[in-house]
Amino acid sequence: MIKVVAKAKLKPGVKVEDYLRIAKEVISETRKEKGCITYTLHEDINDPTILTMLEEWDNEEALHQHNKSEHVLKIVPELRKLRESTEINLYRELK
Repeated sequence: MIKVVAKAKLKPGVKVEDYLRIAKEVISETRKEKGCITYTLHEDINDPTILTMLEEWDNEEALHQHNKSEHVLKIVPELRKLRESTEINLYRELK
């Protein structure tokens, strides 16, 4: 299983509601993808301008397919316009 933590800081003046309005489509479509276990957006309790997507995928191939999907290629560039910064980390469980 692969876990992804994608942390974004919104640009000054961008409202969470505006970001969420766009993000809802990519969330909905991604949850239908083969290999997607979890795909949820979270707001930082202390700073609502920090949003983090927590993802779980069956394997790296499922994640690669997700990154090439039509909805990601269409919607994520729009979301990037609203972000000041993004940090994406991929994790594999140690056994």
